Amino acid sequence: MSNTLPRPPTTWRNRYLLMRHGHSQANQQGLIISYPDNGLHAFGLSALGQAQLDEVVAGWSWPAPTHILHSDFRRTRETAERVARHFDLAMTPEPRLRERGFGSLERQADSHYPRVWALDAEDPQHGEYGVESVASVAARLQAVIDELEEAHRDATILLVSHGDPLQILLTALGGRALSQHRQQTPLMPASVTQVGR
Repeated sequence: MSNTLPRPPTTWRNRYLLMRHGHSQANQQGLIISYPDNGLHAFGLSALGQAQLDEVVAGWSWPAPTHILHSDFRRTRETAERVARHFDLAMTPEPRLRERGFGSLERQADSHYPRVWALDAEDPQHGEYGVESVASVAARLQAVIDELEEAHRDATILLVSHGDPLQILLTALGGRALSQHRQQTPLMPASVTQVGR
């Protein structure tokens, strides 16, 4: 796989709201939690994250979603639940929106992230420490977008995911080299970025 993905269509069928989960217990503890064994049932939203979601939902300034898909990790599920409840919508778990796998760095201090990101800048296909490559993350999230573009028209689709995957997706959607994903403005917890129509 190359350092870029094919550019997205010039005409979008749908609007997408890319939402990073709220501040989590993993953030609070400074831990890398990237695998289902740890992330599906533990490390949900922190008290700060719950407050962030209350504030975001109360002051929602984006188009109202018509569909909600979310990573099935607890922190993203709890984030999606708050938005879904506000808009009285069903939500769909989508495993391809999961956190990037960080290999042997799992459950280690999040101070290890910059080491991986430095390697990403050299080679978006690297798998040092057993991490999931940037190219792989980009491909699985882009596949979600591609399928939604085929399945829907004029929809506003909220995708609730994680910091690294969303920054990588935004880099791909912008047609930039995947090795540059850390040059994308970091997404804050509970933030929403609109793309598409």
